Amino acid sequence: MRLVPILLSFFFFTSGLVYAQDINGFEIARVKYRGGGDWYNDPSSLSNLIRYTNQYVPISINGNYEDVSLGSTDIHSYPFLFLTGHGTITTNNTEVRNLRKYLDNGGFLYVDDDYGLDEHVRQLLKEVYPDEELIELPFNHPIYNQVFEFNNGLPKIHEHDNQSPKGFGLFRNGRLVVFYTYESNLGDGWADPEVHNNAPDVRERALKMGVNILVYALTSI
Repeated sequence: MRLVPILLSFFFFTSGLVYAQDINGFEIARVKYRGGGDWYNDPSSLSNLIRYTNQYVPISINGNYEDVSLGSTDIHSYPFLFLTGHGTITTNNTEVRNLRKYLDNGGFLYVDDDYGLDEHVRQLLKEVYPDEELIELPFNHPIYNQVFEFNNGLPKIHEHDNQSPKGFGLFRNGRLVVFYTYESNLGDGWADPEVHNNAPDVRERALKMGVNILVYALTSI
């Protein structure tokens, strides 16, 4: 495990956004979207990841994460948004503009395809940034080695279509603003053990990669 120097303050200022960080730590949120894609999937996953991160990294994240809608101005209060599910994501122009503003002003979106989300995520991101493309990140990208080393890229948590897991990034002005994991399903690995019956070592790999993502996002804004 790498040592990560992190400077914490009571208020985190970045690119016009103010991220409140009180004595309970950074606050992060799960995206609540329309369309029937079960945004609420694996409700224990994010809490477990936060707890694990707080155990291993000198950073404080509030364990009581929030659920926020893409069209709400509340998303601008959180440096990190998590989006997952299995199906359709429906958005309107207000939600698309709001997400674009959030990302342009320093926010970070992590998307985990829980199977069946891929085409809808790609469509959403194309609406947000028509001129940008998702690109597969090389294994030497810092997100894979931020705290725990994953020299071969993402761990495979669930088989799905038996394809290799891939991590995609969307950049704006040289900054990674969206990280999208496909055919890996980290979120299922973060869930309570009895939910998916993953082996302990599989859950451990999922949680460690999740720590890398969180720490990268919170120290790169």
